[in-house]
Amino acid sequence: MQSAERHEALLNIGQVLDLLRSDFPDITIPKIRFWEEKGLIKPQRTPAGYRKFSDADVDRLRYVLRMKRDHYLPLDVIREHLDAIDRGLEPPQIDPVVPTVPKVALAADGLPAAESFQRTDRFRLSRKELVKIAEIEEDLLKQLEDYGLITATATGHYDTDALVIAQAARELASFGLEPRHLRAFKTAADREVGLVEQVVAPVRRGRDASASARAEEAISEIAALSVRLHATLVKAGLRRL
Repeated sequence: MQSAERHEALLNIGQVLDLLRSDFPDITIPKIRFWEEKGLIKPQRTPAGYRKFSDADVDRLRYVLRMKRDHYLPLDVIREHLDAIDRGLEPPQIDPVVPTVPKVALAADGLPAAESFQRTDRFRLSRKELVKIAEIEEDLLKQLEDYGLITATATGHYDTDALVIAQAARELASFGLEPRHLRAFKTAADREVGLVEQVVAPVRRGRDASASARAEEAISEIAALSVRLHATLVKAGLRRL
């Protein structure tokens, strides 16, 4: 007769990816390792140092992935939720996810939060849908594309960013600002992206397994701070007019 106490079958990191990838296509080994560094999961280790994941570890990973994908929660908040669960408490209630056009994650002061730069939604619009939802004319969309402000994906669809840009361009047009005037914004944005690339490049080249995930976190944080600085400088300048 077998003992009543049976050891739980543990999974290696590749098996964990196979389990999660159908629901979370963006899951990667570097992300799992990075979340382990952050204390979100604590897989067992073999004498040789290989990670072994229990069912509970997989459940925690599902929770992390769902909170980031559906609610754009930062890692610190997710860690607090997991700590509450570990102590037998219920995590805070999250607003229900309703199928609709995604909203950009905003900080308390109305500026984009770091999580908004990590958005990985699969939101796609056809050209006709973009024109209708953004409430713009086809000619305005063509001009925005001609000046490089909006670019369709390889499949000919448009993402959340394209929708936000189209709506902003529509509202700016009411003040007489045409797409040709908006090239200055694109140029400034390209310069900021270049600066972020310079800062993050050494992190991305790191040899440790979590270098890629650390680079992603750094990019989102720097991007949010960059937007905050830019917006504040514009506000300060406008006060002098």
